[in-house]
Amino acid sequence: MILHNGIIDVAEFCPSPNFDERPQNTDINLFVIHAISLPPGNYDTQLVKDLFLNCLDPGKDEFLRSIKDLKVSSHFLITRQGKLIQFVPIHKRAWHAGISNYKGREKCNDFSIGIELEGCDEDEFELQQYDTLSQLINYLSNDLKISKQNIVGHADIAPGRKTDPGPYFDWSLLQSML
Repeated sequence: MILHNGIIDVAEFCPSPNFDERPQNTDINLFVIHAISLPPGNYDTQLVKDLFLNCLDPGKDEFLRSIKDLKVSSHFLITRQGKLIQFVPIHKRAWHAGISNYKGREKCNDFSIGIELEGCDEDEFELQQYDTLSQLINYLSNDLKISKQNIVGHADIAPGRKTDPGPYFDWSLLQSML
C-alpha cells in the first residue's frame, strides 16, 4: 500500500462529496469500525457506494427511501470479498461517526478514520474482510502513528444509538492479525 494525497493506491477511489476539513492541528488517532448493508441484511455494494456518492435511487424500497437524503460517508468500505474502496482522503473529515464520544472527546469524525465493513449485526464477517482490514490498519497505524489499541466499533463511541459492527465481529481475530 502506498498513500498519495490521502488516497491508498490499492483502493478503488470513489470520491464522495460528503466530507470537509478536519479542525486545524488535529492528530488522527482513532479507527472506527462500522458495518453497513443496504437495505439491512442485503449485500449490494453498489447501493452503499450510491449512498456515499449521494446518488442512491431508493426505487420502491421503504428503507432506502428513508435514508436517500442522508449526507454520509466513510473513508473506506471493505466488501464481503475483501475489496477495498475509498471515498474520502484520510487527511479529510469523513461523515461517519455522527454524535460520538471517545474517552471524553466528542465529535470523533474530527480525529478518526472510518472503516465500513459490508455486513450487519446478524451475520459473521468474511475472512477476506479481516485480511483487508488488518492490512489497512497495519499500514495506516504505521504511517499516521495511530496506536493499534485505538480501534473501536461505532457502538463504542455512540452507545445506545449504534450497534455496529455487531456481536459477530471477531475482535480477537482482528487483534491476532495486527
